[in-house]
Amino acid sequence: MSLKSVLKNKSLGILVHPSSLPGGSYCGTFGEGAKDWIKKLCKYKINHWQFLPLTPTDSTGSPYSSPSSFALNPWFLDVNKLIEENFIISLNMRDLQSINQNEDHFDFDYANNLSKKLGEYLLFDWESQSEMRKTDFYLWNKKNTWVEDYSIFMVLREKFNMLPWWEWPLEFKQKENEFIKTWIKDKKNEILKTKLIQWHLDKQWKEIKVFAKTNGITLIGDLPFYVSRDSVDVWSNKSLFSISQNGDLLYQSGVPPDYFSSTGQLWGTPTYYWAKHKSTAFRWWRKRFKRQFELVDILRLDHFRALAGYWRVDGNAQNAINGSWINSPGKELLNILKKDLKSDYLPIIAEDLGVITKDVEILRDNYELPGMKILQFAFDGNDNNPYLPKNIEKENWVVYTGTHDNATSTSWWDCLDITIKNHIKDKYKYSNDPSWNLMEIGMSTKANLFISPIQDILSLDDSSRLNTPGTITNNWRWKLNQTLDEIDMNLKKYSDLGNNYGRLSN
Repeated sequence: MSLKSVLKNKSLGILVHPSSLPGGSYCGTFGEGAKDWIKKLCKYKINHWQFLPLTPTDSTGSPYSSPSSFALNPWFLDVNKLIEENFIISLNMRDLQSINQNEDHFDFDYANNLSKKLGEYLLFDWESQSEMRKTDFYLWNKKNTWVEDYSIFMVLREKFNMLPWWEWPLEFKQKENEFIKTWIKDKKNEILKTKLIQWHLDKQWKEIKVFAKTNGITLIGDLPFYVSRDSVDVWSNKSLFSISQNGDLLYQSGVPPDYFSSTGQLWGTPTYYWAKHKSTAFRWWRKRFKRQFELVDILRLDHFRALAGYWRVDGNAQNAINGSWINSPGKELLNILKKDLKSDYLPIIAEDLGVITKDVEILRDNYELPGMKILQFAFDGNDNNPYLPKNIEKENWVVYTGTHDNATSTSWWDCLDITIKNHIKDKYKYSNDPSWNLMEIGMSTKANLFISPIQDILSLDDSSRLNTPGTITNNWRWKLNQTLDEIDMNLKKYSDLGNNYGRLSN
């Protein structure tokens, strides 16, 4: 019986977020830089590109705590494309000049300000656009119903100085629709501007997706399991979440105490009222998945274990100690999703890291979803460690050196105990570049897909790390300060190594 999995053959991928790619004015965008990246992947037969959620970020730059599950990040809007297609005509080039090309990070404030300027230009030149373009825009709005509430929510955020929605005046935080309908009449330009940005982002990324498919590149996106409390998703759908009309958390998400934390982790996001989701035939979840599969080919579902059962903590708790495990209707949701996709398999990678119980493994395996193996977790001296290469006995896995949440492999190696280092040197092929040692170990496993972050392919240290969990500063800012041609030899080397292990696309 053949495997009904999204992963059919041995293959190779690279993890890099669009913001980290060269080619934009301030960070990577949905422009020629992204297409040039796809061309490089195609040239070297590396046929998977994985990235983080494409959604807008929170104030710390995290795309995992977004104000919307459906919108796209305005930072990714490509200026050159808008000028080329005459959506921006009345341009002061000094406003949009390229900066930051040779830096290894970008500034969120600059990115936000440039996005706002682009919105102003789009709005200013909107009336001069053709009727055909305006019709396309209004049809897109009609199809993408999420954009109405999103635009209102973002304009309200600006009005109330970026305060969370539960600190807005009563009629706004409780979303009294008749009141808001009256209010938005005076804000129609600001709302139109937000919608125009999202329309263009959607068009630009859809063009990237078609380009990727034409070049044989599979796009792997990322979906956080929970959504931010301060999001339009929660504000517009309070009955689906463990939250009061006033925004008080009734229950919140997290994970219980473990080896790494004596108090567990408290995430501050509302849990789901699953009974309500079931009574609506999972309508919100299905829309959420549908939107994601418009944008990507495969979806990594973060915190997959919560589809089997989740840790629920009181909304006023200060730590995650006194929570309880609650069953989730993951099977019902995945069954419905399978019907919606009309597919024999689900194009989902289960993020199943951490302490995983038997019920989670059963749910993952019943739907033949690939799980994840992180090599940096493998070498603790435990011969039964599930991340050890010899214990990856089946093919339906995605093996990584590390993810966006890990140290780079260079810095990981620098911090390893000398005994473990010596064990790895004795057990595996070893050179003086720990990143490449780890990549070769991963490629040699039975797993169908191997993925490395771009930082490891470039043998970078933690000064290029994308995110350090538990911290809120200096994350998500890293970008390549070299052109793609300047890293060409690294990509070729990665491809050649993959070829040695039968991982290149035909």
